[in-house]
Amino acid sequence: MIWFPRVLRPALVALPLLAAAIAAPAQEHAPLPAPQTQPGWLYKGSDIPPDPEWRFGVLPNGLRYAVRRNGVPPGQVAIRIRMDVGSLMEHDDELGYAHFIEHLSFRGSEHVADGEAMRIWQRMGATFGADTNASTSFTQTVYKIDLPSATEANLDESLKILEDMMDRPSLTQAVLDSERPVVLAEAREQPGPQMRLADLTRETFFAGQLLAKRSPIGKPETLTAATPAKMRAFQERWYRPERAVVVISGDIDPVTSERLIQRHFSSWQGEGPATPSPDFGKPAPGADPATASLVEPSLPPLLSMAYVRPWTIGDDTIIFNQKRMVDMIATRIVNRRLESRARGGGSFIQASTDLQDVSRSANITFVNILPLGNDWKAALGDVRQTIADAIAAPPTQAEIDREVGEIDANMRAQVASAKVEAGAKKADDMVEAVDIHETTTTMATSYAIFQDAVKKKFFTPAAVQASAKAVFSGTALRAVINSPTPGEDAAAELAAALKTDVKGAAEAAARLSKVSFDKLPKFGPKGKVVSRTVALADPKMERIEFANGVTMLLFENPSEVSRVYVRVRFGRGLTALPSDRPTPAFAADLALMPSGIGKMGQEEIDRLTGGRRIGYDFATDDDAFVVGATTSAEDLPDQLRLFAAKLQSPGWDPKPVARARAALLASYAALGASPDGVLARDLDGLLHAGDPRWGTPSREEIDQLTPESFRALWAPLLAEGPIEVQVFGDVKADTAIDAMARSFGALKPRKPAPAVAPAAKFPAHVANPVVRTHGGRDTQAAAVIAWPTGGGIEGVGEGRRLDVLAAVFRDRLLNQLRMKAGMSYTPNVDSQWPVGMPGGGRVMAMGMVPPDKTGFFFELARSIAADLAAKPVDADELKRALLPIAQQMMRFSTGNMFWLEQTEGGTLDPRRLKAVDTLASDLAGTTPQEIQALAAKYLRPDKDWTLVVLPEGSPQAAAAMAASKSAGGQ
Repeated sequence: MIWFPRVLRPALVALPLLAAAIAAPAQEHAPLPAPQTQPGWLYKGSDIPPDPEWRFGVLPNGLRYAVRRNGVPPGQVAIRIRMDVGSLMEHDDELGYAHFIEHLSFRGSEHVADGEAMRIWQRMGATFGADTNASTSFTQTVYKIDLPSATEANLDESLKILEDMMDRPSLTQAVLDSERPVVLAEAREQPGPQMRLADLTRETFFAGQLLAKRSPIGKPETLTAATPAKMRAFQERWYRPERAVVVISGDIDPVTSERLIQRHFSSWQGEGPATPSPDFGKPAPGADPATASLVEPSLPPLLSMAYVRPWTIGDDTIIFNQKRMVDMIATRIVNRRLESRARGGGSFIQASTDLQDVSRSANITFVNILPLGNDWKAALGDVRQTIADAIAAPPTQAEIDREVGEIDANMRAQVASAKVEAGAKKADDMVEAVDIHETTTTMATSYAIFQDAVKKKFFTPAAVQASAKAVFSGTALRAVINSPTPGEDAAAELAAALKTDVKGAAEAAARLSKVSFDKLPKFGPKGKVVSRTVALADPKMERIEFANGVTMLLFENPSEVSRVYVRVRFGRGLTALPSDRPTPAFAADLALMPSGIGKMGQEEIDRLTGGRRIGYDFATDDDAFVVGATTSAEDLPDQLRLFAAKLQSPGWDPKPVARARAALLASYAALGASPDGVLARDLDGLLHAGDPRWGTPSREEIDQLTPESFRALWAPLLAEGPIEVQVFGDVKADTAIDAMARSFGALKPRKPAPAVAPAAKFPAHVANPVVRTHGGRDTQAAAVIAWPTGGGIEGVGEGRRLDVLAAVFRDRLLNQLRMKAGMSYTPNVDSQWPVGMPGGGRVMAMGMVPPDKTGFFFELARSIAADLAAKPVDADELKRALLPIAQQMMRFSTGNMFWLEQTEGGTLDPRRLKAVDTLASDLAGTTPQEIQALAAKYLRPDKDWTLVVLPEGSPQAAAAMAASKSAGGQ
């Protein structure tokens, strides 16, 4: 598989000491006989040059492996066990078994007690969920372990556990009965409307194939009927060494990895003759479009089409990949034209196409459309017209060159940064290649193959037109629509609409006008540096101040090759917004940056930055507004010019505001269709005592959004100071400072904006939970309990130790909910300590639970809080909470993003930079007594706040609302 982008898309000294102090000692082993080596088993039939860093082998029992050394991040090793079994291998009475086996394998095995594997990996510094996880798809089950401490002893122990899990999982009646409710809970917690639409789409697009009826989540009836004997039969049929691939990528000698794989996996033998994989089926030809419809009022009138073709097994060759690149260019051009129509105020909010090989079952060109309003027929007609145009006439060479240029820039960036690509990413890429029966290679080789295609003139107008004809046709055309209005025969209307003849235009697309950075608004003369000092000694960062008051924090760090991170913080963020009334601030994420610069709209800016590593993101922080991007040293000057021009001379194109309004209105109903949707809509506002700065706007407020009101809010905010620019990465200091002087240093001075709003408030304690309802499944509910803490830079050390408290709380809550109530892995506990505000922090526990279990959730959470306040945690429990946090911080500290977050705002508030020096000690010095003291201080029963989200019309909702009302709740 050639990498090809489908879309453009030491201050911690104490932490290593902490990790070393509690790591297992190294072990020595006698050498074993070498396995049968097959260095290129992945490349059979392929002429793609292999990645020489990978070492391949096959054990006598048929197990394949691939290992490599990778030192990113240092000291970590990624382990993947891929089993060639997914839901497509299940019989009709086994639906959900592949996923169930995954759960049971992680629970325990013959030599590892129930739940002990998780505790062992926590002691090695692995975070549950982030570093130890598994997933089941239609075609595979993958077990993932990312060990932060890549010692031979840790790898040896981990492989021993994993082999036991694969060959001898615990499949007793007691374990099945204990884990079955957890698996059923995962199915129960799926969002109803979205899952019904997804199921109908899969059944329609893959009609006649196993994929149509084989969701990995399974069926309650088959999961309920599962017995140890049936599960053992499934496990023995598919969990065989010849169906296994072991992948290890990390900071360890590959020879050691090979030896340990052989040590632990050579004795694994399959039971009886091997069972071949089933025939997944092929798409059946269809003379007429096959259509289906759904009525889900909570979802917008979404429309999906699929040009379906058989998936064929072929050799992964250079020419195959180069031809696929032409297909990708064809779909990218169509997507570009669709996006242009949507931006221009077309009949759809969004439309896109995507070419995929799906689960070894079909090759499909997907077309997804979100109409503007309910007129889906007009949207469908306009999208089909755009596709027909691409088929009828070749694109211009300028259109092709634009896509080729962007891909080229993206691939060059990947080549430059390949040396710092994480080992876990390498491991995941290898697993994906095995799953789709393709290969993997180096980024340099991928880029060379792409360049060869350019040199050989693969990307001509005629070739791209021919590709468009191929990818927008197939064995069958199938489509699904969600119609929010009951009573319509939408499926029949959709079929009729698809039969309507659409003829493409005979002429080529309009020629693209040239755009250059010279057309950006002009700045003043080059700014002068008035001070240049060392802001942080370790790692070394500089503070630069310009005469106009703009400050810069510069970190010259080549560890991430060819990457430069830019963050521009201006104004006062949330503290600059009023707290007593709603504003159009909610639309900024969708409309502020697309609204343009000066006379340039989004189309012109896209052409301006095409083929360049220049980004254009926006966010609102507690105490600043932020624009940011990841760029390169070469593109840094123009990246800074673009951002400075946006602040100096913003454009106010009304179309992005109208599009944002339409998109928000279209998605609004879905927020009330499930517990997690309601939480996304309401929780943040409720946790801030109804402050509109954190609340989701109502439908009426969204409907009242206009370009005029949007500009009235944002025009003065974009003109506010102060301005702080962080430039971190692989760039020379003098180059970065010069680029700053010519952009932000050349702006007119700005007065620092005052903070006009008060700090965040936490809601008052409630005797009975606040109640919200959802319109989804009557088996779904959510429960939230939160306690107020604090905020601000002064108490940041306490905020860091609260993260450790939350980790202990999380581990207890998760284990007890699974054991006592059969709930899934969704419950979580986290702590937030906002540095940019003097308050607003909280510790919060939440979970998706059955409606009749919300009371139990609160009872359990309060009992854990009380116990944490009553006595210190034991040393092992603290270690299992603290070490993963410390290891995670060590890993993150090798990258620039970590330091950006730790130092943001530091040029204006030096205390933030000083706080970096205590980062390690704040965590490493945490004691059981401190955890107890924090719990006693903050997890007080008279301060907690609770919320339930219950099904509309349910007895539980009626009772909860009555109780809340009588207690004066919200």
